[in-house]
Amino acid sequence: MSTAVESVDFDRLSPYEKRTFVPEGADLLNKDEVVALYQVLLDRAVDTRENLEQWVRDRSEFESALDQAGDVLYIKMTCQTDNPEYVRDYKNFQEIIVPAIRPLNDRLNRKYLDLRETIEIDPEFYRIYDREIRTDIELYREENVELHTRISALSQEYQAICGAMTIEFQSGELTLPQAGKFLLDPDRKVREDVWRKVAGRRLKDRDRLNELFDQLLAPRHRIAVNAGFPNFMEYQFKAYHRFDYTPDDVRQYHRSIEEAVLPLSARIMEHRRKKMGVEKLRPWDTAVDILGRSPLRPFDDVNQLKEKTAKIFHRIDPQLGGQFDEMRELGLLNLASRKGKAPGGYQNVLAEARKPFIFMNAVGVDRDVMTLLHEGGHAFHSLACADQPLHDYRHAPMEFCEVASMAMELLGSKYLEEFYSAKDKQRSRQQHFEDIIYTLVWVAAIDAFQQWIYLHPEQTDAERTRAWRDIYQRFGGDSVDWSGFEDVRDVLWHRQLHIFEVPFYYIEYGIAQLGALQLWRNAQNDQTEAVADYKKGLTLGGSRPLPELYKTAGIRFDFSKTTIEPLVRAVERELDLT
Repeated sequence: MSTAVESVDFDRLSPYEKRTFVPEGADLLNKDEVVALYQVLLDRAVDTRENLEQWVRDRSEFESALDQAGDVLYIKMTCQTDNPEYVRDYKNFQEIIVPAIRPLNDRLNRKYLDLRETIEIDPEFYRIYDREIRTDIELYREENVELHTRISALSQEYQAICGAMTIEFQSGELTLPQAGKFLLDPDRKVREDVWRKVAGRRLKDRDRLNELFDQLLAPRHRIAVNAGFPNFMEYQFKAYHRFDYTPDDVRQYHRSIEEAVLPLSARIMEHRRKKMGVEKLRPWDTAVDILGRSPLRPFDDVNQLKEKTAKIFHRIDPQLGGQFDEMRELGLLNLASRKGKAPGGYQNVLAEARKPFIFMNAVGVDRDVMTLLHEGGHAFHSLACADQPLHDYRHAPMEFCEVASMAMELLGSKYLEEFYSAKDKQRSRQQHFEDIIYTLVWVAAIDAFQQWIYLHPEQTDAERTRAWRDIYQRFGGDSVDWSGFEDVRDVLWHRQLHIFEVPFYYIEYGIAQLGALQLWRNAQNDQTEAVADYKKGLTLGGSRPLPELYKTAGIRFDFSKTTIEPLVRAVERELDLT
């Protein structure tokens, strides 16, 4: 696979709508110019319904333009964490622009609510907007601005640490995503060798990452206390605008997963052990084909990945296929893994152009196909709600955003013959459904761990390690034999970037997976109707409460055992565990 830098010409992207408030030549990376535009909104006299709605639209235009300016810097930095200029520019934005605008945003929020006391505008349309602004005002504390800035800088350090991790293997230097494909090698000795190298490389930064997390933990707790909350968990639920469920509801998810999903997960792992003919599964045995077949090789380079995935999107829905074609033409895909590139994958909306950008670390394995289908679902979501008039409404809650992406994985897996023979297609689908079960369990483990972390803010490293061991064991950790590698097991959570960068943003994947499975079952009965409902739900963006978004998409917002059990049975029917 080529490791050349894939560049994006952001100048090709014009605003979705012609600017009417932000000057064409405005430098949104200049603090003084940004602050001056905030001041214009703060100083403007507003005394009629028309004035207020125009004021909201102008603010939305400004926020879109400013968000895009910062997101372009983030994209460049994550694509090339080894480029000092990109790292510096993003750091400057986070440390100069963002702290300057936090108090100004709070003042705009307060001005808006003051105006709403005397000026009546459509209460139904602005219901969600008003609710979120009231919450943001409730949470804002000026003393937290510097703490948020410090956290942003530390999160960037996590990206740099992980992006720099490489190993020497088979006479070459590999990024960790590139090394991961050797864990699919039928030769157990090859898998063990590469696993040991990767594990050893991660352990070199164990102390550094533990120290980094301690540095993140303290200011997060202080932010919560400053805002009047007993712990960061309660604060973050509010900050994420989680109005439709609580930490107790999430703990119900943990229990439901234990009771309804964990037994199938155990069966899958035992089936793997027997088919592989090993006494115990070792950490390097969990991804390889159980019959010793060579790893699936869906593509040789990222151009093939793009072309074949485009065909799948066209088969699901011609409109979606056309949207993906436009993304390719505009260069809004950065897919190949390379040294210096941040780990993971994401979709980022360039808010003023209202165009999606997809980032990932493709190395030519089956999982790469699912990742692009997943991020493609996010992209279609952003395009579907591009007509929403408010910047805030062009961002749905993550619990629904992930339905868009995970459902696209399931819908797309029907057409994997674009990449594979019939037999290999079945192999890929088997792995995908096994991964879904794994994800539901792993999400529960990571979320339970995060809850423990922030309910015990005075923890020591040793106490945190013991808590992780207990939680990992609770959610099926005994299915793998970690003998001799307990130190690696104890820091598995280091690999979950959400814990470092976006705490508590992970349970959404579990909740949304349940929604995606419901949509997949609907598609089994009538794909045309299911895709139409899917697209209808996406157009709402964040303009409705979560239960209504789910209902519009033809599914239920519920993660009780009653909902989970039939979905698990449907997945089990797709698995060959004989």
